[in-house]
Amino acid sequence: MASSAASSVRPPRPKKELQVLIIPKNAAEEQKLKLEWLMKNPDKAVPILGKMSKWAPRPPPEFVQDVMGSSAGAGSGKFHVYNHLCLREYQRQNYMVAMVEKKLDAEFQKRLEKNKIAAEKQTAKHQKKCQKLKEKEFVGGYAMRTTPRWRLAVSQKLFWSHRQ
Repeated sequence: MASSAASSVRPPRPKKELQVLIIPKNAAEEQKLKLEWLMKNPDKAVPILGKMSKWAPRPPPEFVQDVMGSSAGAGSGKFHVYNHLCLREYQRQNYMVAMVEKKLDAEFQKRLEKNKIAAEKQTAKHQKKCQKLKEKEFVGGYAMRTTPRWRLAVSQKLFWSHRQ
């Protein structure tokens, strides 16, 4: 037994140099410490975190073996299990409601955009028509509608159109 202990003697580990604990006082110091830590070994790959995947609740189990309720017959130790199950179910339902609202909002935005384009087309058509009328009115450098003769002609035409 003594011989096996003597043969398993390890060489002493190299001593690590003591590092001073630096607590950053603001965000700039924290960033500086992180950069210094990364630059100690530039050959080492830098961990770059990707975008977090979208959270979705676990689907409900297809078969529940431990059916429990909030009845008085349940033991006091089961309350926390029941409470956790309820909270998880509420969270799942809220998630589903939020997804439906998001879908409806997206559909509404599409419909809004479609209506906006249709309104712009109609407005452009109306503006074009109005522009044509304005161009027709201007004859010989002045507007026809502003002349008293034109007003008289229109009033007589309206007056006699009802009489016939």
